[in-house]
Amino acid sequence: MRLEIRENGLYFVFELQEDKPAFLLHMGVEPMTEEPEKNVKPGYNMQEIQVTGESRMDHMGVSPVGTLPGHRMHYVSHTDECNTQGRVLKIQTKDEKTGLAGTMVYQFYDGIPVVRCRNILKNEGCEELGLESVTTFVHPMIADDKKEDIRMLIPHNSWQQELQWKENPINQLGCHIFNGSGSSHKRIQIRNIGSWSSGEYLPLACMRNVTKGTMEFWQIEHNGGWNWELLQNHGKLNLVITGPNEVDHHWWKVLKPGETFETVPAAVGMVKGGENEAFRALTKYRRQIRRKNKDNEKLPIIFNDYMNCLWANPTTEKELPVIDAAAAIGCEFYCIDAGWYTDESWWPRVGEWNPSKVRFPKGLKEVTDYIHSKGMIPGIWLEIEFMGTQCEMASKVERGWFFERHGKTAVDRDRYQLDFRNPEVRAYTRGVVDRLIKEYGIGYFKIDYNCNAFIGTDYQADSCGDGLLEHNRAYLMWLDEIFEAYPDLVIENCSSGGMRMDYAMLSRHSIQSTSDQTSYLNYASIAANAPSGVTPEQAAIWSYPLSDSTREQTIFNCVNSCLMRIHQSGNMEVLAEDKKDIVREEFAYYRKIRSEIPKALPFWPLGLANDGDDWMSLGLDFKDKQVLAVWRLKGKDTCELPMPEYQGKVIRVKVAFPAQDQVCKADWDVQKGVIRVTMPEEKMARILEICPAEE
Repeated sequence: MRLEIRENGLYFVFELQEDKPAFLLHMGVEPMTEEPEKNVKPGYNMQEIQVTGESRMDHMGVSPVGTLPGHRMHYVSHTDECNTQGRVLKIQTKDEKTGLAGTMVYQFYDGIPVVRCRNILKNEGCEELGLESVTTFVHPMIADDKKEDIRMLIPHNSWQQELQWKENPINQLGCHIFNGSGSSHKRIQIRNIGSWSSGEYLPLACMRNVTKGTMEFWQIEHNGGWNWELLQNHGKLNLVITGPNEVDHHWWKVLKPGETFETVPAAVGMVKGGENEAFRALTKYRRQIRRKNKDNEKLPIIFNDYMNCLWANPTTEKELPVIDAAAAIGCEFYCIDAGWYTDESWWPRVGEWNPSKVRFPKGLKEVTDYIHSKGMIPGIWLEIEFMGTQCEMASKVERGWFFERHGKTAVDRDRYQLDFRNPEVRAYTRGVVDRLIKEYGIGYFKIDYNCNAFIGTDYQADSCGDGLLEHNRAYLMWLDEIFEAYPDLVIENCSSGGMRMDYAMLSRHSIQSTSDQTSYLNYASIAANAPSGVTPEQAAIWSYPLSDSTREQTIFNCVNSCLMRIHQSGNMEVLAEDKKDIVREEFAYYRKIRSEIPKALPFWPLGLANDGDDWMSLGLDFKDKQVLAVWRLKGKDTCELPMPEYQGKVIRVKVAFPAQDQVCKADWDVQKGVIRVTMPEEKMARILEICPAEE
């Protein structure tokens, strides 16, 4: 039986024959035109599962394909129904030899060319099964002969260097396409190890097909280990997506009779077009799966006292003038960052979360009450998942509170990783949150995460990776319980900036720290690319004009954050008044547009930014206009921003921030369809607005 699905601009064709493996024959933006070969060879499976003690069906190196019992998982039945989100297809499979039963779930979303995939296994046999790898999604693609026309867009991510996309033909990355039925051991493999889900790469990628003019994209939604890879297998270019597995993540799990296991979910989509169309689709999808909350509707302005300001050294004396300055320029939240809980070094003493009496002689409540009195909501920094080696409590808790490996407590940079599988840990950390809200009126938590749990914990786990996966899922459940109790609470997802920028976390959190980058100039490429990894209304961008900032430096800082979430900092109490006026003007403009940001879709007139580019630009498409952030770092003083959709049409282009600007010029060339922007100096930035011409 052939099942054909056309949904939201996507075409799927499944081959479903009783007592034979189920196959995904086609996924695309157009109907299938090529008939696949009659005898599909082993290794081309929708559901790849490797169980300990089973052989491999193919000569594919360490790739998780050609597996057993994956090749024996025969089609049993399927359901094709609708729910509140859209269409949902479930395909049931079974391996009679082991008794392993599978359900592949494909959730479609109305109006969005994205499908969310997961794989559920149940041991219906009589013996334990050792799982070594289980795929979330396998897509065998028919590649073009011109290998240079298949190009990968990979988002490199690092501390202070987040969201840096690089594009290369797949043959330059070592993946060669052979005509005929050839296979290759060589993979393009991108993975994450440990609890920094985006420590080296964001858990997403795009593949451009130049010949067909399409872009396929995928996003892995997990706050721990994951893996995706491309390789040629039996004449097909295969995309394989998994969560943690034994080869890459030290994950191995015993599935006892009657037990179930569900894979890490992943979203996969395809569009006609390029990165603009792909990230518009992903933006819609991310909004669909995210927890509904007021923070992502109202977008309040946040001040945080850390960056280029108090640097984790708060005291009452230092805080009060900064609070005054933050209130005077119009901030709505004020977050006290690290250091408030200890008299000494803040790093190794995290864990008990009691305010320092030295830093706050009259108590922390004096400061939080003062924040309230200034019309702002107080926030506070926590690193709730760790306990420092110099925290007194760390020596008093029982075994099972911390990660272990090989019988020893795991430690990283003087920190112990709390194990959220432990109900005592969850109860204690929940008590910390409850106490801070009750005693200090906290309405905002910046939850940071500055260490990596690496391969995980083997204490009361089948493997280190198994312990980490269960911990990660337990932490998400803890977050769910917090938000259920406090639905209006704002929790910022921070991990040394953007080291956990994933949509397991961001489907819960309303705001994401995008970087710890301390240079406003280096932040430009991070800010410009932020909507590729996170919705604009969740992307917190630092703005921190220094006390000796010039006018242009202050404007540049403001432009960085103006189209997303303003994360204000810097020593505003000593900033010159004319520079404060620039910040106030930005805030005033932001208040005019922020109600539209949660519905706006991103685009990049110059393409995705690269650190080192002369010019960069990010646009948001609003209901009645388009707003552009434009940065000039170096190079020529004039840049042309292509706007092909307006070519031949009369439109109005103006500099919106700062208003009444006499320095930057923006002119529309109706014949070429470009906005010609002139900035006479290097290291300048502006906000432009594009509107239909007045009648």
